[in-house]
Amino acid sequence: MNRRKFLKASAASGAGLLILPSGVVSGKDAPSNKLNIALIGAWGRCCAHHGVMGRENVVALCDIHEGNLGKAAKKFPNAKTYFDWRKLLDDKSLSLDAVVCCTTDHTHAHVGTWALNRDLHVYLEKPIGISVEESRVTRQKYLEKKHKCATQIGTQRHANPNFNRLREMVLDGAVGDLKSAYAWGNRKLHRPGYPKGAGEPPKEIHYDLWIGPSPMHPYSPEYFKGRPGANCLQWNMYWDFGTGQIGDMGSHTMDLAWNCLDAKHATAAYASGDEFNPEVTPVKLEMHMEHPGNDWRGPIKVHWYQGGAMPNTPSGWMDLRKIGHGAMFKGDKGFIVADFGKRHLIPYGDEADLSYYKPRPESERIPNLGGFQDEWIRACKGDTTKTTCNFDYAGLANEQMMLGLIAYRVGEKVEYDGEKGVITNSPEGNALIKRKYRDGWPLDG
Repeated sequence: MNRRKFLKASAASGAGLLILPSGVVSGKDAPSNKLNIALIGAWGRCCAHHGVMGRENVVALCDIHEGNLGKAAKKFPNAKTYFDWRKLLDDKSLSLDAVVCCTTDHTHAHVGTWALNRDLHVYLEKPIGISVEESRVTRQKYLEKKHKCATQIGTQRHANPNFNRLREMVLDGAVGDLKSAYAWGNRKLHRPGYPKGAGEPPKEIHYDLWIGPSPMHPYSPEYFKGRPGANCLQWNMYWDFGTGQIGDMGSHTMDLAWNCLDAKHATAAYASGDEFNPEVTPVKLEMHMEHPGNDWRGPIKVHWYQGGAMPNTPSGWMDLRKIGHGAMFKGDKGFIVADFGKRHLIPYGDEADLSYYKPRPESERIPNLGGFQDEWIRACKGDTTKTTCNFDYAGLANEQMMLGLIAYRVGEKVEYDGEKGVITNSPEGNALIKRKYRDGWPLDG
């Protein structure tokens, strides 16, 4: 199968009758065909979902912050309210079909896995998890349920048509035979360590539920002082609560590259950067992951750079540092440099004439995705496998990034068996595959 036929086959779609987890059966255009949705983490980032999800039936709201829960309840006055998402998911009176999760990064995999265990569709804000194991368990749970449950990871920039144009160019040979892919981000958030404790939390914050499965840390208002929708920048750089820029903008920017690679498990990773801090993820970092070939390309390396570390420019007149979050593809005939909205093709050498590259006709282009949340809702009501950033796709992308973080932490190249999910050459690295959770917060609950 050549590259163009491979992509055309992967873009094929279908339709059918709806069978919701709650047992309702109807055609896709029936007026009664609305999902019963719970919003978990109901304010802040979740405000971006209120409009689209409000067209369905929002029947439940959950937030550890009573004030924010009250704000959401004013928008959805008929929804039941909860502070603990575990109690929400176990409330059978809700007749839930789906959940939208906008909680802290260190609870994403838990909410996603618990919801799938209850046969619920899941829209999960990125990242899918903050460890290799979390990436794998959540992905595997989806693979077991993919013909029943639709999933989507919240890398909403993927709806930009530039993602499809890049994929077409790479698969159609614009850079020749693909050798390497690069992604980077320029955010720099320096922190010396966990913030100092500041007494008891205010009564409106259920702090123990905010900590969730992670080790207990003293309450600090520093975790909660960010603006709505970007409060993650106050806590996601700490190891117990996130993975820094990798899980944040790295999820979006690596998605720009990952979408073009058709890669699965990395076989090895090595990394370097700031001196290791046991409390705070690094600001400056570069990671390099090795991937085997597939049916349309040979082996490749996938590279991640952040906090000032950058790949070499493909040309002296192009300053990659002016692209705050970008991606680059290197082949044996040239480069593509891109950000979320545009792309540039740079062939090798003065005599390059691009005669080797034939852009595909308009009739063979990948259709525009349209609304990112709408794609998930359509999948919930029809073919549950028809989401672009499902847990299979996103789980593999995140797993390789978490492997790179392990290589950084142990300071050596790690060899990885992706089928078994084990690091084969470093007991220290293999011990970092999993996180330890507090009692009452199992990952697969």
